[in-house]
Amino acid sequence: MLMQVESGSEAAAATAAAVLTAPLSLEGGLAAELRPANLVQRVLSLFRNVRPGSDLSHFQLPATFNLPKSQLQLYGEGVYCVGKDYLRRCAKGSDAVERFAAVVGWSISTTRPPIFGFAPYNPVLGETHHVSSGSLHVLLEQVSHRPPVSALHATDDDGEIELVWCQNPIPKFHGTSVEATVKGMRHVKLLKFSENYEIDCPNLLIRLLPAPSAEWSGTVRIVCKESELEAELIYYRSNAFLGLGGDPRCVKGKIFSSRSGEIICEIDGHWDRIVSAKDAKTGKVSVLYDAESAIADLKTPVVRNQEGVSPSESVVVWGEVSDAILKKDWERSSQAKRRVEDTARRLDRERNDKGEVWIPKHFSLSQDKNGSWECSPLEKSVPPAPIIVPS
Repeated sequence: MLMQVESGSEAAAATAAAVLTAPLSLEGGLAAELRPANLVQRVLSLFRNVRPGSDLSHFQLPATFNLPKSQLQLYGEGVYCVGKDYLRRCAKGSDAVERFAAVVGWSISTTRPPIFGFAPYNPVLGETHHVSSGSLHVLLEQVSHRPPVSALHATDDDGEIELVWCQNPIPKFHGTSVEATVKGMRHVKLLKFSENYEIDCPNLLIRLLPAPSAEWSGTVRIVCKESELEAELIYYRSNAFLGLGGDPRCVKGKIFSSRSGEIICEIDGHWDRIVSAKDAKTGKVSVLYDAESAIADLKTPVVRNQEGVSPSESVVVWGEVSDAILKKDWERSSQAKRRVEDTARRLDRERNDKGEVWIPKHFSLSQDKNGSWECSPLEKSVPPAPIIVPS
C-alpha cells in the first residue's frame, strides 16, 4: 500500500509559529552570536566515542550545536538569498560561452561561508521549504531520510530558468576531521536556449585538529552537452598549520571545449572575494564573480501569507527549536528538538507497521544504475510562495 503524508507533528506544526533567521553571509552574523567560549573543546568531546570511518548522516547533535535552521533552508538560501542576481544573468548571455561563464559565476554564488562547530537540523521526512524571491519561486522537499536526500525545484515567472537539484550529503569522521561528500547533481536549465547545465558540488571539510576550521574543497565539474562546453573548478584546501599560512577559499579552474579540449578561459580567485576569468586567446581579464555584491548584507525572508504556510514547512517544523536557540534557552530547545525527532520516528514506525510506503509529495525519486539518487519534479512550475525575500 502506498501512502503520501506530510512530515513532522501535524497537529503541533499546524499551530506552531514560523521562525525565520538570517541567511549565512560574508559577515558571519548569527553563528557568532551563538558561539560559546569553549566551542572547540565541546566539539572534540562529541567525537570521543566515534570510530574513524563512521558515517555521520544520522549523528544526533545536541541543540547547542545547531544553527537555528534546517539543511533544507541552507540549500534554498543558496538560490533565493543573493544580492546581485547572478542566476538571471545566465539567461541573458548573447552566446553560448557568455551563458556558460555566467552559469559558472552563479554556481560559485551558491557557496556560502561554512561555520565551524555548528550544523543545521537534519530535515525530517516530508519536510518542505517554499520561498519566493522576486519572480523566482523555490520549493524543496526532504524526499528520503535514510539515506538523507533533498530535492529542489525552482522556476521563474518569465519561463526562462528552471533549477532541479537532488542532493545526498554523506559526512564521515576521519579521526581529526569530518568530510561531507555531497552526492547528486544540480541542473540549471536555460529554457529559451534549450540548454541544460549539470553541476556537482564541492565537499565540506571540517578540521578538528591541529587547528579547527571549516572549508569547501574538491573539484566541481560543470557540463553543457548542448553547447559542448565544460568547466572544472578546484576549491583548494588551506595548507595552514596551526592557523598560520595557507590560502583558504581559493578557487582555480578553466572553461574548455568538450570536443577538442581547447581552453577558452582560465579562472582564478577566492570564492569569498573576487573570481576572475582570463580569455585564453586575448588575455583579457574580467570579473566572473564578486562575493561582496552577491552574498553580503543578505535579507532575511519574511512570511507574507501566514495561512498559506504548510505544516510541513521547515520554519514551522523547527520553529519552536529555533526560537529557543535564538533565546539561548537550551533546555527548551533540546526538548522541542526531541519532540520533532520523536514524532518523525513514530510516524515511520506506524507506516512500517501498516506496510505503507511513504511517497514524496512534490517529486519522484529513483536511483540510476550506479546507485545515485535522481529527483524529478511532479509539477512543471513552482507557484508563488507564502514566504518571500524582501526586495
